[in-house]
Amino acid sequence: MRSRPVLTGLLGGSFNPAHGGHRRISLFAIDALGLDELWWLVSPGNPLKPEAGMAPLRARLLSARLQARLAPIVPTAIEAQLGTRYTVDTLRMLQRRYPGRRFVWLMGADNLAEFHRWKDWRRIARTMPIAVIARPGYDADAVASPAMAWLRRYRVSAASFRKRGQWSAPALVLLRFDPDHRSATALRRAHAGWAEDILGQDGNAPVRDRLTFRKIRSGEDA
Repeated sequence: MRSRPVLTGLLGGSFNPAHGGHRRISLFAIDALGLDELWWLVSPGNPLKPEAGMAPLRARLLSARLQARLAPIVPTAIEAQLGTRYTVDTLRMLQRRYPGRRFVWLMGADNLAEFHRWKDWRRIARTMPIAVIARPGYDADAVASPAMAWLRRYRVSAASFRKRGQWSAPALVLLRFDPDHRSATALRRAHAGWAEDILGQDGNAPVRDRLTFRKIRSGEDA
């Protein structure tokens, strides 16, 4: 008898730094969608975000590991190993690399508002289901976005999504919960030296990726 696929959420971002809001959103999504675990894809770089102010990859991965402790959350810098820069390429390669898993892509409403600017965004939507998490101040823009106009016809409830034996795409699940106003931007403003502090605690030791077991060294920081 074939075992059922491992239901895995994917949340991409710079995690610059990771914080309690990321953790809270992730635990909520795991419960709402019936996931077995969730991967945080700590990106080497975001084509839609400036590089100025971006902490080293090693520091961002360390901050993600601290926030993911004792939770079914796996922070990973696998995109650095895959050599992918765009989400559409990352998702395609993850599906090939992990055929025993079924993935769902998670993003905030702020990402949905500009989703139409992403490379091959319709292909992303056809690759795996998408769950959008409400984010204060962005809901109106998300609802009015070109991507939402296309995705609306594929909307399913979280309850029906959980009951499906097989996930299909395109599929859009809208998740709402109590707003969390924490942001990486605010944390950087309050503590500009957070990356230096976290790296100082770890010295120059490489950080082992929990998913790939690859060591992220200071010379590879991006």
